[in-house]
Amino acid sequence: MQRLKGQSAIVTGSSSGIGKAVALAMAKEGANVLINYHHHEEEAHAISEEAKSYGVKSIVVQADTSKEEEVQSMFSQALKAFDGLDILVSNAGIQKDNKLVDMSLKEWELVIGVNLTGYFLCAREAAREFLKRGIVKERSCALGKIIFISSVHEIIPWAEHCNYAASKGGIMLFMKSIAQELGPQKIRINSIAPGAIKTAINTEAWKDEKHREELLKLIPYARIGNPEDIGKAAVWLASDESDYVHGETLVVDGGMTLYPGFAHGG
Repeated sequence: MQRLKGQSAIVTGSSSGIGKAVALAMAKEGANVLINYHHHEEEAHAISEEAKSYGVKSIVVQADTSKEEEVQSMFSQALKAFDGLDILVSNAGIQKDNKLVDMSLKEWELVIGVNLTGYFLCAREAAREFLKRGIVKERSCALGKIIFISSVHEIIPWAEHCNYAASKGGIMLFMKSIAQELGPQKIRINSIAPGAIKTAINTEAWKDEKHREELLKLIPYARIGNPEDIGKAAVWLASDESDYVHGETLVVDGGMTLYPGFAHGG
């Protein structure tokens, strides 16, 4: 459909999983894409080449999104490679799980640094660029689009994952606050909250039959999501089809947030 034709996107953490699916979905719709990675260089280059096969430009940039200078360098490289920037998808995230009483300060700071501070750094650079450039009506009726990949755990508490859940809850109010601030300038900002998705971070939960059966009890729609489900949602949020959607979290979870434990009265 080429809903993003001529636009350019940065997708952080796009060397695998959800980030990969989002980047390729946007490339299929005509967007140039920057593939960002931290550790997996070979995979990032393979994804970039696949993106190019759709007739768009793509570059690969290594960056730790929790580091200000590395984020600024990534944006600078995107602006050199592409004709401006239209879309930011902040997706890079990590888990370092532990019980509260056993969690180290390092585990706390690492997760908050990548999952929350990293989103702040990327959003700030994107907003600065959007405001500097102005609207390009041939590409989009919005000045720019920012999409945060959050989690159902911005809603659902998660024992023994307090650093991760706190980061996702923080993303929710960060997103809404800057949406309130930047909406009048025509910068659209939204989040996607995935439920259980088949990615490397949770392989144990969906590859093992016993664990998969337990997980499916939490999903009323009776299937585990694929990264492509999130890619499709991200394309829609980045396109003009969703131009009146602003400051919202789109939950893509097969109904996990319906609290299926209460389906029969609790």
